[in-house]
Amino acid sequence: MIRSRNVRRGMAATAALVSAGLVLAGCGGSSDNNSKASGKSPGEGKAECSQLTQFGDLTGKKVHVYTTIVSPEDQAQKDSYKLFTTCTGATVEYEGSKEMEAQILVRAQSGNLPDIAYLPQPGLLNTLVTQTQTVKEAPKSVSDNVDKWFGADWKKYGSIDGKFYAAPLGANVKSFVWYSPKMFKDNGWTVPQTWDEMLALSDKIAAKGIKPWCAGFESGEATGWPGTDWIEDTLLRTAGADVYDKWITNDVKFNDPQIAEAFDKVGAILKNPKYVNGGIGDVKSIATTAFQQGGLPILQGKCAMHRQASFYAANWPKGTKVAEDGDVFAFYLPPIDPSKGKPVEGGGEFVAAFNDKPVTVAFQTYLSSDVWANEKAKSTPGGGWVSANKGLDPNNLVSPIDKLSAQILADPNAVFRFDASDLMPAEVGANSFWKQMVAWITGQDTKTTLDNIQNSWPKS
Repeated sequence: MIRSRNVRRGMAATAALVSAGLVLAGCGGSSDNNSKASGKSPGEGKAECSQLTQFGDLTGKKVHVYTTIVSPEDQAQKDSYKLFTTCTGATVEYEGSKEMEAQILVRAQSGNLPDIAYLPQPGLLNTLVTQTQTVKEAPKSVSDNVDKWFGADWKKYGSIDGKFYAAPLGANVKSFVWYSPKMFKDNGWTVPQTWDEMLALSDKIAAKGIKPWCAGFESGEATGWPGTDWIEDTLLRTAGADVYDKWITNDVKFNDPQIAEAFDKVGAILKNPKYVNGGIGDVKSIATTAFQQGGLPILQGKCAMHRQASFYAANWPKGTKVAEDGDVFAFYLPPIDPSKGKPVEGGGEFVAAFNDKPVTVAFQTYLSSDVWANEKAKSTPGGGWVSANKGLDPNNLVSPIDKLSAQILADPNAVFRFDASDLMPAEVGANSFWKQMVAWITGQDTKTTLDNIQNSWPKS
């Protein structure tokens, strides 16, 4: 899951896409002016459009997409839709909002829904399906694509009570720590291989008068989610995958001592005034610092490390070189006990549709294909995007951080788990967990925090 370009790689990509019936090359031509009159699709006769011609001419039709993906990450999304417009004549109306996770439920209740929403949480999909009955089951063309291009686990994440609703879109690796390779080299620091080494490095950096860590939890109505990622990633390292899985289903309670231990591990970093919040403020400033801004002090040498997902690559200023020898790069958040495997936390979005209009189904079909995955890869030269789509040609992955993400996901020692809060009921994963992380980072004790989250768990 990563991208780049040259003639040889382009040939490889074309070969892969022909097999899916949607090729990338040659899609930039104008649509057939007579297609409307003939009833043909604008992409009729073009191999790259063959999977979409079944929907006919959609010229003048619009499909409205609602998503949490906002600037600067949204441009690559919009660019990846150009082939769809060429093949169908339809246009995509893009609405990005940091408040989408909360507002989509409000809009479902009021009847003001988009055609399609990119849901970053399977738990939110579950809530929409079971509580609002507004999500349409995925059509056969989408189901077939997912069966062909994704693993069974990914289809399961988009299914509720045995019915398939939402195809996977992008994926990400969250177990990363961003840093400046130059800063590390100039100071003789080495990338830590264990959690204890990471803490020892933090002490060494702090002794030089530099705050080793910077962080930001603010994200509109979703404020707090970066804190949940810290806890989830750490719990995988302290308690392991089995406890993690039981925690998601509430078989292990939030106020269990094992969860408290993970909070204490994270608190030893994020609540330590000697460690944070480099270049921004004190510990409490983490709650009000936008997650997009959280790691930027690294570029000024005001902090040394920032734990954030692979998609953070899109938030560095234009011109920032993201590479092992660049301005910034990332290392794998080290395990506590390397002998117990390589815990990896990840996430992704799922495509939910609220109607079955031809233009909606056509766009769903496009997004679930290997063709869109390759278009998206080529539209994201700055990096910060990967996919679990098996048809994605690795040669299209340009960014070194995306290449590293792909390596981590493919590592046989990796113990991968989907973001826990994304799998929990929305009342918890997209509400109380976020809010209580804010209360915790601004001074609330761990016991009160965990009790409050546990008490919010749905009773039925």
